[in-house]
Amino acid sequence: MKIKKIFLVVVGCLSVGLGALGSVLPVLPTFPFLLLATICFTNSSERLHAWFKTTRLYKDNLETYVRGEGMTVKTKVKILGMSTFFMAISFIAVCVKEILIGQIAIAGIWIILMIYFIFGIKTMKVTGIAE
Repeated sequence: MKIKKIFLVVVGCLSVGLGALGSVLPVLPTFPFLLLATICFTNSSERLHAWFKTTRLYKDNLETYVRGEGMTVKTKVKILGMSTFFMAISFIAVCVKEILIGQIAIAGIWIILMIYFIFGIKTMKVTGIAE
């Protein structure tokens, strides 16, 4: 059990680092890494989880989603844009190799991702606050 906790702490810390990089680098997504960090810390260390919830990264990117309030349109567009970009690269790679099952799988995953983000996650209305 201790090895699992150590593994989760390491993955959580790496995810926080990648999420922090993603907040300043436009090609690296922030949200998925921070969500992974939250999951890892929740399952491994109450102290790290409590600390992470006080960081600006968490408050700016995850807090409303975790509370069930949803995401802003800006956040959704950013996540879907980056996901689409990286999935398009993968799709082109499998098209070049002419791997039909890969093309179908990537297209299917992309469609499910779009449906989930558009219809499955609440969209927050931002009033009087600059996004």
